[in-house]
Order: sequence, then C-alpha cells, then structure tokens
Amino acid sequence: MLSILNLIRWKNLVMIIIAQVLIKYALFEPYAPITVLDTTRFILLVLTTLCIAAAGNIINDIYDVDTDLVNKPDQVVIGKQISESFAYTLFFTLNVIGVLLGLYLSHSIGESSFFSIFVIISILLYVYASYLKGTILIGNLLISFLVAMSIIIVGVFDILPAAVPQIRDTQIIFLQIAGVYALFAFLINLVREIIKDIQDVDGDYKVGMNTLPIAIGRERANKIAFALSMLPIGALIYVIVTFLYTNLIVVGYFLCFVIAPLLYCTIKMFSAEHKSHYTHLSMMYKIILGLGLVSLVLLPLLLK
Repeated sequence: MLSILNLIRWKNLVMIIIAQVLIKYALFEPYAPITVLDTTRFILLVLTTLCIAAAGNIINDIYDVDTDLVNKPDQVVIGKQISESFAYTLFFTLNVIGVLLGLYLSHSIGESSFFSIFVIISILLYVYASYLKGTILIGNLLISFLVAMSIIIVGVFDILPAAVPQIRDTQIIFLQIAGVYALFAFLINLVREIIKDIQDVDGDYKVGMNTLPIAIGRERANKIAFALSMLPIGALIYVIVTFLYTNLIVVGYFLCFVIAPLLYCTIKMFSAEHKSHYTHLSMMYKIILGLGLVSLVLLPLLLK
C-alpha cells in the first residue's frame, strides 16, 4: 500500500486537496453571491482531480524509470516494488474513473461540455510524460499550467455556471482572485520545474532528453531560474503595495511566510552548485507554494 501511495505521490495530491478546499470554503462559499457545487458535488470534483492527477504521476514515473535509476535510485518504485504492468493498469483505471466522475459531475451541473476539460488534462499529462518532459521549457510550462488549472477548475465548476447577468461582475471578481492564486502557483512551479531539471540533469542526459540545462548548460539554466524567481517576488510586492498595504496582519504574513522564503531561495539559487542544493530549493518552493495558498484563510480580514 505504501508503494502505491509513493507511486501516485500522495503528498502532491494532499496539496491539491488543500488548495481546492481553501478556494471553495475560504473564498467562494463565504463571499460569492451564488455557488453551484454542494458538498457532494465538490467532493466529486476533488476526487476527479485526484484520480487524473494520480494517473499523471504514474505515467510520469513509468517513463522516468531509467532517469530515476540514475537521479534517485532509492525512490524508484516501478520495477522494484510494483511491476510496470500493474502500474499501467492503475494508470488506465484511475484515468477511466476520473473521466467518468468528471462526465457525471459536468452533467449534474448542466454543463456537459465541461467534461472535455478532464479529457484534455488527462491527454496532456500523458503527452507531457511521454514526450514534452524532455523538451526545452515546453514541458515545464505545460505542467505548471496544469498545476494552476487544479486551482482554476474549482471556479470553472463552482462560479462560472452561476455567472448570471445580474451578478456576473461580482462573480468575475472572485474568479479573478482565484486566478491570482493560480498565477502564483504557475510561477512558483515553473521555477521549481527548472530547478528539478538542473537537479536531474545527469539522468536526463543519459536517456537523451533535451531539457533546458542540457541544452544551454547548468549555469545558464540556473541564471534563468534565478531571473524567473524574481517574478513572484515582484508580483507579490505589487499586490501588497497596491491592495493590501492597509492591513498589517496580511502584509506581515506575506512578508514573513512568502516573500522572505522566496528571497532566501533566490539568494541560495545564486550560489547553488551541487545536487543537494537544488534538492533543498525544490523542497523550499513546494513549501512556499503551500504557504501562499494558506493565505486564503486571511481573506476575512480583507473582505470584511
């Protein structure tokens, strides 16, 4: 059982659950004029997302066996703890369950066309794992977009169908707030993806991938990651100065728990050389993403 949990990367799935629960119950439910998803339908949305994300993690590990044997041999599951055939079976099963749940959910809210979102995401995760992961930046951009989609999709199902003309402007404001968090997740994950490529350059090179650090070298890739790491810092400072400056508690949270760790990572990245340095940075960016999402609990201080 533990090997299956490791295969589907349960910690990442927990992060998705936390993000979607916060968007639903800290943002939409208390403040949006109308929401579509009741508790049962919201649980279906979360389960659909988790199934498709877990399937994406499995197919990614299947295609990454050779690189992982070089980069992180102690963490390889497929071929050691679980057979490749069982991994494929689990991949297909989770995809089918996720897509069927998505079909039922879309039909239940009267937006059957939304079902196509889950099909497209499932296909993109397969294409990413089988081909795009080994390309320059395209795979990084795609997987970061899909991370952002795990946040936006709550608004698509909970707010968008209720955006009737009388309250459309208000509903759009809440979609925009969710969009800001999705953009933050996109930027943080993009930096983290490049860092992971630098971290895994030896194994990726061995199997013939052409990731950014392989194409232009570790030092140049590190400089690009360094430059990109400035974007979320600049964006947060802009949001604080423009919208949040009157609330000292909120400003203090972002300064201490989001901007300060981001500055720490940016400084550490400038001097990073060894694989252990990039492993540490990758973990730090995952923590920062979580801390950024947790700031949703402070919304009552802003929207009171």
